[in-house]
Amino acid sequence: MHRKLIALTLDDGPKPYVLMGRKLQNGASSPGLLDLLDREGVKATFFVMGFRLADTANDFCRQTDVGINCRQAAEEEHRRGHEIENHTYGHGPFSKMAKRYGENWVLNDIDRASRIIQSVTGVRPRYVRPPDWDVWETLREKIEARGYHLMTKSKGDVSEAPALEDVDSQDYIYANLKSPQAAAKTEHDYVVQRIEHRERKGVSTHILVFHELPISVEVLSTLIPELKKRGYEFVPLRDYMKTLGATAK
Repeated sequence: MHRKLIALTLDDGPKPYVLMGRKLQNGASSPGLLDLLDREGVKATFFVMGFRLADTANDFCRQTDVGINCRQAAEEEHRRGHEIENHTYGHGPFSKMAKRYGENWVLNDIDRASRIIQSVTGVRPRYVRPPDWDVWETLREKIEARGYHLMTKSKGDVSEAPALEDVDSQDYIYANLKSPQAAAKTEHDYVVQRIEHRERKGVSTHILVFHELPISVEVLSTLIPELKKRGYEFVPLRDYMKTLGATAK
């Protein structure tokens, strides 16, 4: 019997107020993502932006202040056993950056992110997810020649096997809906429908992509238990890839 696996990944962090929770205007506290993952016994994989880990980002990271900066939030992710991977240093769209500065600039931006992430974790990131999945096949080859595995979905001239492609939750779209409760339910239902559609095609392993947004915490608070009841096991991305026999080149 095949294992039903989910690798839960989250992009665009670290965002301390999402990870740790924050005080709301009514005096209550919003739930923190890291505490939710602890309660559910889930180890996630965070694709972080390297610039957020630099000292120069301290003021930016504390615009919504919960007492720690972005680097300290990443250290807390690592301390709790989550993986930290590469979402580039500056989060610039590859097509725009390559046109302006050349493909080597993009490659160096990825390596720059890896160095600062490794200063937190002690481990060089293995996986890279381009901002907005903006990549093309020749650039993918150059990235993977540097020892990374590129996370993507079939788009343009880039194709990926169903079990290895990213399943986009589109939380960044639902976050803009006027009613937070309706937005969370709509996104929850959308993700479940995506999984069911993949299941009908015989795919029982999924790499789910969320972003560090308050709506994602709310959605995951119901989605994780539901998927567990459906027989799914949540595993870190490296374990997921190892189980499927996919490794960085």
